[in-house]
Amino acid sequence: METFEAIRTRRSTRIFTQDPVTEDSLGKIIAAGRFAPCGGNNQTTHLIIIRNRQILDELSVIVRDAFAKMEVQPDTYKSLKASINASKNGNYTFHYNAPVLIIAANKIAYGNAMADCACAIENMMLEANELDLGSCWINQLHWLDNNPEVRAYMSKLGLADDETICASMALGRAATNDNLPIRTERAITGNPLTLVD
Repeated sequence: METFEAIRTRRSTRIFTQDPVTEDSLGKIIAAGRFAPCGGNNQTTHLIIIRNRQILDELSVIVRDAFAKMEVQPDTYKSLKASINASKNGNYTFHYNAPVLIIAANKIAYGNAMADCACAIENMMLEANELDLGSCWINQLHWLDNNPEVRAYMSKLGLADDETICASMALGRAATNDNLPIRTERAITGNPLTLVD
């Protein structure tokens, strides 16, 4: 798959099989994240890769409980509102039961923390698409970065005290008829473009 084809056909996957991601594929995806551009070549993006089902389930409960305690406000971002409402109903798994969750963290006071992590996640999502795997950007741990229960659990998984969770991604084989990610090209209805000659 050529680079532009991987970009053009990458779509979010939210239903996964429980098939494990092969070591070879996971290695390539992680390498793609580690080769991502970063400000000043700092290379401070910390990737935490979770494949243990018990840990994924425990983290999901902590996240659901944290969102269930929150209240929706009139200006609450629509995805955050959906997470809160689903959690209050008791039926919410933020990582879509994917067999792999990759968390990207960076230094709290570092001005390029989010940008560097975003580059790493995008690289990994494109590599996943090339390898016929599905992926989905996950914001929920970023939204709960200051939650004491989430922080305490994440510290057990290797998150340092001076790190902030910027993003994460679900990864696995898509639960489609052919186990390939859906690759329908989306219509561009936004993202304005101004050309200055």
